Amino acid sequence: MARDVTIQRDGLAGPLAGTFESAAGDGKAAPGVVIVPGSGPTDRDGNSPLGVKAQPYRLLADALAAQGIPSIRIDKRGMFASEAAIANANEVTIDDYAGDALAWAAEMRAETGADCAWLLGHSEGGLVVLDAARRDPSGLCGVILVSSLGRRPGEVIKEQLAANGAAPLMDEIERYIATLEAGGRIEGDIHPGLAPLFGPQLQTFMTSFLSRDPAADIAAIDLPVLIVQGSEDLQVRDADAEALAAAQPEAKLVMLEGMNHVLKTVPAGDRATNLASYADLDLPLADGVAGAVAGFVKKRSPAQ
Repeated sequence: MARDVTIQRDGLAGPLAGTFESAAGDGKAAPGVVIVPGSGPTDRDGNSPLGVKAQPYRLLADALAAQGIPSIRIDKRGMFASEAAIANANEVTIDDYAGDALAWAAEMRAETGADCAWLLGHSEGGLVVLDAARRDPSGLCGVILVSSLGRRPGEVIKEQLAANGAAPLMDEIERYIATLEAGGRIEGDIHPGLAPLFGPQLQTFMTSFLSRDPAADIAAIDLPVLIVQGSEDLQVRDADAEALAAAQPEAKLVMLEGMNHVLKTVPAGDRATNLASYADLDLPLADGVAGAVAGFVKKRSPAQ
């Protein structure tokens, strides 16, 4: 059964909102999973007004509930039902999101009565949950990273942009990334094709985002870690999952054949079908992802 939940945080103008999904036949003390969204205007279900309608987080929450795992999936501060929390959704940092994730973990502990909660980060959310676990591991059962960056974000952005036809702009891209990584501001006109990523309104967040080193962060935490990566992911590569696993040898790495970035199964090498799946709300969750998460949570959660 799903129901809306909200939490209040000091310094925010309004509540943060999410959905608590109870587990079928769950015990009161069963630890739950907080699902932290990926980049941009991604809502608690995993959808986006930019054309994503695959609802991967809703499907994952439903599948986890069927396997006895409760969850909370959330709207990020400043967006959707959490819109009132801050005036400008762009004026955020990874640290802000990490603090919110820890607050949601506390809410999950209150909902279940368990001593700890799991943080699951998808895509950019992986950086958030690693930052949260590094900052304050108390009250956390562990971390689950699904399609998460394992290399410096600047490297991944350059790779993604080059693959999408931006190779002629690589000198400017390199300069923009280097400036923001150093904590500076990009001065002067920004190429119109790059403004949606590097425009003035986004530079506070991008500076925070580009400063992250997920391999260093995962190496710094002493908690159970599950890494899940799909072979058909167009945005995050196998190299990212492998970098995370290399930095944290105690982590469990699960590679899922055919899974793409929105957690759907697509034909190998078929880019058009892969991209079309982002808008297909009827396509089921990829085989194996919910089982991998549920199995790890059940095996590695401390006795309550």
